[in-house]
Amino acid sequence: MKNDFRKMEDEMDRLATNMAVITDFSARISTTLQDRHKRITKLAGVHALLRKLQFLFELPSRLTKCVELGAYGQAVRYQGRARAVLQQYQHLPSFRAIQDDCQVITARLAQQLRQRFREGGSGAPEQAECVELLLALGEPAEELCEEFLAHGRARLEEELRSLEAELGPSPPAPDVLEFTDRGGSGFVGGLCQVAAAYQELFAAQGPAGAEKLAAFARELGSRYFALVERRLAQEQGGSDNSLLVRALDRFHRRLRAPGALLAAAGLAEAATEIVERVARERLGQHLQGLQSAFLGCLTDVRQALAAPRVAGKEGPGLAELLANVASSTLSHIKASLASVHLFTAKEVSFSNKPYFRGEFCSQGVRESLIVGFIRSMCQTAQNFCESPGEKGGATPPALLLLLSRLCLDYETATISYILTLTDEQFLVQDQSPVTPVSTLCAEARETARRLLTHYVKLQGLVISQMLRKSVETRDWLSTLEPRNVRAVMKRVVEDTTAIDVQVGLLYEEGVRKAQSSDSSKRTFSVYSSSRQQGRYAPSYTPSAPMDTNLLSNIQKLFSERIDVFSPVEFNKVSVLTGIIKISLKTLLECVRLRTFGRFGLQQVQVDCHFLQLYLWRFVADEELVHLLLDEVVASAALRCPDPVPMEPSVVEVICERG
Repeated sequence: MKNDFRKMEDEMDRLATNMAVITDFSARISTTLQDRHKRITKLAGVHALLRKLQFLFELPSRLTKCVELGAYGQAVRYQGRARAVLQQYQHLPSFRAIQDDCQVITARLAQQLRQRFREGGSGAPEQAECVELLLALGEPAEELCEEFLAHGRARLEEELRSLEAELGPSPPAPDVLEFTDRGGSGFVGGLCQVAAAYQELFAAQGPAGAEKLAAFARELGSRYFALVERRLAQEQGGSDNSLLVRALDRFHRRLRAPGALLAAAGLAEAATEIVERVARERLGQHLQGLQSAFLGCLTDVRQALAAPRVAGKEGPGLAELLANVASSTLSHIKASLASVHLFTAKEVSFSNKPYFRGEFCSQGVRESLIVGFIRSMCQTAQNFCESPGEKGGATPPALLLLLSRLCLDYETATISYILTLTDEQFLVQDQSPVTPVSTLCAEARETARRLLTHYVKLQGLVISQMLRKSVETRDWLSTLEPRNVRAVMKRVVEDTTAIDVQVGLLYEEGVRKAQSSDSSKRTFSVYSSSRQQGRYAPSYTPSAPMDTNLLSNIQKLFSERIDVFSPVEFNKVSVLTGIIKISLKTLLECVRLRTFGRFGLQQVQVDCHFLQLYLWRFVADEELVHLLLDEVVASAALRCPDPVPMEPSVVEVICERG
């Protein structure tokens, strides 16, 4: 190892010696060539200057050749390279001549570029290139700006005319999605090209140029929006929103780009307003659709109720009709909610706008559509209570009963279910006040109460008319001794039984007072024995009129006052009680207007006993029937010159036989 390192040290010494020789030799060469390097550098500068001069001398011919070949961009670049030098040395005759030749050629070039630009046969990029070259040649920017916008207007108006032609009466309009696609690719795309090129070419115009472009976009954009709204208006009446929402989404998306380019024009805001307006109109159409569907259900119910009378066969029962109306209405509500929910889908571009995240959900869907329909349904039902005419027009009483039960079901469960479903589907992010569930339920309950009350009045009126005619058309002074119950009383019992069955299909039984053990076996002795002897006995004395009236009035003071039109509760017993009170009160008032013979009084006695045998079981308190019938017989006795009541046993035999 010691020998190897000694050898390496000798080699390093020789390398150092050689490097010193090389350095010395290089220094001598640099010293020798220094003068020549300066001369070469000077010659290179002269050569470059000569090349520039040669380019200037050849410039007119180069420009001429470029113009002949149509290489306008190359010609403008040549002119741009030489313009500063020619301008600087124009005082020299040779340079002045070159400048004059170039100006002539440049003028011809500018004329050809303007001609090409004005013809407008090429597309927007080519026209933008023409304007850029003209600006590079020093043409006035203000004039070019006006011409550029004029050419852009012509192209965009052609797109608008094409869209307007599709909306004409003769050719069938394309579907709304296709229409918005054509408008987006044609007009909106063209507007974006014009705006982008304008901003690139005329950026030096500053705020004045930007405002000019914004006014241009606002004017043409408003015309495009008007066409789009005309096409969207043709979509009214459709229940499916999927195609409409897709079209609105495309329309809104395509206007994002010009909205960003032309913020001052407000195109994006105007597009959003159109979408919001269409959404509000669609909510109104869905509300009308729900109202029409509900009216259609009611029409079907009326036809079903009338069909058995027309065809003589049994139709669907009230419970089945009620279930059909309730399920059909609820399914239409759910379908409408699903349809308008498309406006708030996450993939839709406008669903994140404040309107669709707040007001659309709370005031639009919940209040205008759902709450509006429920109130409209209640109002439609209440309108049946305001029908003209003494008999309530042509409204079937069964329809009133069905609607009252429907409104009561809405109050107990359906309204809460529908509004909960709405709130879950449309997560409301709006603090605007909304209608509480309790308020709607109270309105539905009040509607149900009014309908049921009107049903009671209507059915009571029907029976009352029969009783009134039966009293007014009979000669009670010359009537024969009663042998049978009059047919009208049997009809009253039959109709009351039918009403009891009808109401029992939709309402629960209700609560009755405890009945006495002999309610169904009570004879008419209540009117002719212990309680009534005091009434009839004085009539045989000379002071009969005064004593009879006095005793009758004293008896009324101690009898319980009967409220004929008391509030109706939601049960069968209350409904039948109201109808029977109206009927018997009518019978009482009609009896008070007649004069009765002995047999007439006995006929009233038989009829009232027959009614007592059957009507007590329908009312909440049997004593009510007894009191009213008691008043009827007592009034007949007071209006009878010869009041001789029939024996209770005979009355019972006649009624049992009847």
